[in-house]
Amino acid sequence: MPRKLLLPYKSVFSHFRAPRGPHDALAMNAARSGYRVFSANSTAACTELAKRITERLGAELGKSVVYQETNGETRVEIKESVRGQDIFIIQTIPRDVNTAVMELLIMAYALKTSCARNIIGVIPYFPYSKQSKMRKRGSIVCKLLASMLAKAGLTHIITMDLHQKEIQGFFSFPVDNLRASPFLIQYIQEEIPDYRNAVIVAKSPDAAKRAQSYAERLRLGLAVIHGEAQCTEQDMDDGRHSPPMVKNATVHPGLELPLMMAKEKPPITVVGDVGGRIAIIVDDIIDDVESFVAAAEILKERGAYKIFVMATHGLLSADAPRLIEESSIDEVVVTNTVPHEVQKLQCPKIKTVDISLILSEAIRRIHNGESMAYLFRNITVDD
Repeated sequence: MPRKLLLPYKSVFSHFRAPRGPHDALAMNAARSGYRVFSANSTAACTELAKRITERLGAELGKSVVYQETNGETRVEIKESVRGQDIFIIQTIPRDVNTAVMELLIMAYALKTSCARNIIGVIPYFPYSKQSKMRKRGSIVCKLLASMLAKAGLTHIITMDLHQKEIQGFFSFPVDNLRASPFLIQYIQEEIPDYRNAVIVAKSPDAAKRAQSYAERLRLGLAVIHGEAQCTEQDMDDGRHSPPMVKNATVHPGLELPLMMAKEKPPITVVGDVGGRIAIIVDDIIDDVESFVAAAEILKERGAYKIFVMATHGLLSADAPRLIEESSIDEVVVTNTVPHEVQKLQCPKIKTVDISLILSEAIRRIHNGESMAYLFRNITVDD
């Protein structure tokens, strides 16, 4: 039986070459430790934010194709090698929230299967953050989304002003919850000439801590709107009734619970003096603007001569632009965490503050393994 001919070791692996000097070794290390920034959707607003970030970083936007097929399925194609690199996915959340979530999940999974070293999601506004508590027989959708992102391959998230800071506990990987308040405070100082005559307003007691933080940093007074015009999440009854209510049910004498008295909201009041002053309402999200419009009317009645609304995330759903334009609100200031170019065309009162600077600095620090403490200097939990 003829013996098999074994090729020499050198001839079999001749197409592999070990680094011959320090320059080759550095080149290999640079390739392995590189990073790329991708945009998770093709909308103009997301692409614009991604380009702003890459320009600040001095990098190029990663080559990828994200599109919807005729049957509605999302398809993602990565057009370059990402093996061994840190990948940052920029994803803003337009009106079609569910499509944006699927784009992010599919892109993360595509990068994971392409052997990316770390996959970091840059999600300025985290979707479903309002559904972070159990209501009736619903579900905590925010926790479900956190689990889906981890399963898809994300290893880190950069976001901004979570609706509830406890949401960070839903994730099994690190979450950097950046703050937009320094940019909004800077806008107040630079764009409102007589801001020293202003008062910071919380449109409900729930927003009092945020408003107090703004007031203390700007050395201004504080006012809180309280009364029957407000409806907060805490006022919603749980409503699960488990086990279901049964007529003529007998209760063991030793298990009688004290009857909870029904809530009665007091008449609408403004705690604080706003007469002859500029009223600046601050919040984290401005979506349905009815409560903001109602608060502006009350402040106008109490003597405020200018009314501003400052919020991090300008969702501005439904008829928000029209309602703002017809209201007593003089200006609505939001950041570009959420695309709102169409709303700005419908309502000139809407102004935008760019937060790409802090996002690009967060990306740079995470990639270089530097401390994030600089981005949180003088930041407290209430900010």
